[in-house]
Amino acid sequence: MFYVGQEGATLRNFMMSWNRCAFCSFDPASGVGRAESAGVNRALMRRYYAIERARDAGVVGVLVGTLGVADYLAIIRRLKEAVRRAGKKSYTFAMGKLNVPKLANFLEIDVFVLVACPENSLLDHSGFYRPVVTPYEMEVACSRSREWSQEYVTDFRHLLPGGQSHVPLADEEEGGDETDVSLITGYLRSRNLLSSEPPESSSGSSVVLRNPTLTVANTNSAASFLAGRSWRGLEQKLGETPVVKAAEGRRGIAIAYEEEGTP
Repeated sequence: MFYVGQEGATLRNFMMSWNRCAFCSFDPASGVGRAESAGVNRALMRRYYAIERARDAGVVGVLVGTLGVADYLAIIRRLKEAVRRAGKKSYTFAMGKLNVPKLANFLEIDVFVLVACPENSLLDHSGFYRPVVTPYEMEVACSRSREWSQEYVTDFRHLLPGGQSHVPLADEEEGGDETDVSLITGYLRSRNLLSSEPPESSSGSSVVLRNPTLTVANTNSAASFLAGRSWRGLEQKLGETPVVKAAEGRRGIAIAYEEEGTP
């Protein structure tokens, strides 16, 4: 394939989508043409590593990176449904330009999925504390009906019903309690990390039998994460802190208080 334009996100997305083709590019601004020899296979392996991180994740954050692309609400609903069927929990975040400090405020999230236009969906997450994947990669991680192949989808609209890459989500009962081995940790993992609560019966004729020899433990990812933290926030210590009278504080701004003088 021959690409006319400057090097950037558009060229990178083309090379990822048609990764089996050889690429040549020509920059009209500089008048330089060259054969693109970027490590597409290496980039695909990095993306597959992010998919494995998404499979190990228990809590998923859906980042709304665009409000102007058509069908963005539909893909958000589809992602949340895929995450729920995989036994994971999801939270939706609407924020502007992404950066490391913003996402570092949500350490409870194991992986983020970015809903954005095709040119901005492939985000380099090497500097982030948690991986940031695309909607296509999240479907590969959550749905058994979507398999990783040489076809790479950067436009999330192709994943929706009627799109050229649409695949129905796997049924909740399909496959049962399957397990596989994580390629990152080496441990066995269940396809249902968090068992969803069964729907309540509307009839009053249901009978529940209690077996005293069995114990059911319901784990909560957010609660377990908070319990493992070394710092959990400010403690009130009611009745332990002595009461003191109010005293006059400093005046001014942080860089130059009145009693400090001018440098």
